[in-house]
Amino acid sequence: MLLVVDNGSVFISNIVSVLSKTEIEFAVIPFHEVSDITLEKFNSFILYGRVKNDQKMNQKNSSIIKHAVSKKKSLLGICYGAEILALTLGGTIKRSLDVKGDQKIIITKQSPICKNDAIVFQSHNYEISKLGNELSKMAHSETCKNEILQHKDLHIFGTQFHPEMTIDGQKMIEKFVSL
Repeated sequence: MLLVVDNGSVFISNIVSVLSKTEIEFAVIPFHEVSDITLEKFNSFILYGRVKNDQKMNQKNSSIIKHAVSKKKSLLGICYGAEILALTLGGTIKRSLDVKGDQKIIITKQSPICKNDAIVFQSHNYEISKLGNELSKMAHSETCKNEILQHKDLHIFGTQFHPEMTIDGQKMIEKFVSL
């Protein structure tokens, strides 16, 4: 079963729509309602975007990432979710230009969720600037050097973009939930 952690993004209904078309059983829970007991019930996670920075949100999402790593569970961090993934595993983020709209990403290394260049939707003003030792870069674009990242040993991924907003991105979500 998949847990979608709702961090307050305005696009949450889009990810629910995409997941509803798959055969995966999932639940959407606001970050502040996620407990350690809740985490044990799920075998995969999607950490979804946010509207504003919140220290409690950061701490909760970081603890979910640590749980996924220690229990070897699948995780997909989308936009903010990818940023907190990078931060939790030793990377850094930086302020970027306010990026919005469709963008082509270039695959530099194939992964289980994406093997070919793709058109994706960007909506962010922070970006991952450095990856920790446990993460590898899988794709970049003209505006962002770390568009897709993957844990070196686990099915843990991050997308700087919102895959739920384009056909190419939706295919990535479908591949993730089928792992």
